[in-house]
Amino acid sequence: MSLIAIIDYGMGNLRSVSQALSHVADDSTRIEITSDKDTILNADRIVFPGQGAARDCMRELQNYHLVDIIRESAQTKPFLGVCMGMQVLLEKSEENDGVDCLGLYKGEVKNFANVISERDAQGERLKIPQMGWNQIHQKNDHPLWHGIESGARFYFVHSYYVQPEDDALITGETEFGIAYASAIAKDNVFAIQAHPEKSADDGLQLLKNFTQWDGK
Repeated sequence: MSLIAIIDYGMGNLRSVSQALSHVADDSTRIEITSDKDTILNADRIVFPGQGAARDCMRELQNYHLVDIIRESAQTKPFLGVCMGMQVLLEKSEENDGVDCLGLYKGEVKNFANVISERDAQGERLKIPQMGWNQIHQKNDHPLWHGIESGARFYFVHSYYVQPEDDALITGETEFGIAYASAIAKDNVFAIQAHPEKSADDGLQLLKNFTQWDGK
């Protein structure tokens, strides 16, 4: 029996993520929402979801004593970051007048409002936060993209986007006034700005791929 641990730090659609994973996982996989250090470290795969503000996310991770656990897990086993669980993998966020994040990857989390105009190139009005369906264009092959077409539509809710220093991290890109990194990957870590648990068949396919991924 393998274990997928969904990290519980008091934020994120934990139940929705758990239900979606349970729907696609095979009978030999157990899904557990947990903040227990030993359970997380002993799990076979880790899901790090999140929503809300970067400052609140980092505060709760510290309150739950999970900062070092997440850093260790992201270096040792298949690891999926979702939404805020993607953003705080970088060094710093512009949100809340500047927030120091986990620093797994060099780069910052930027505010859409500072870089895009009110209308895109086609004259369509852009509302922040980006809320709804948008395409992810795959930048390279990755096991979590298998069975998913490049340009598939996923569900987004966010006002900030990641800007890693190393473009090689970017495995998915989305247009919202600008082209930005909507998925990053390196070694055993894959992180996505969209919510796969809310993204219909393609989101479920991504989660299914994760349940079978060995991190290579």
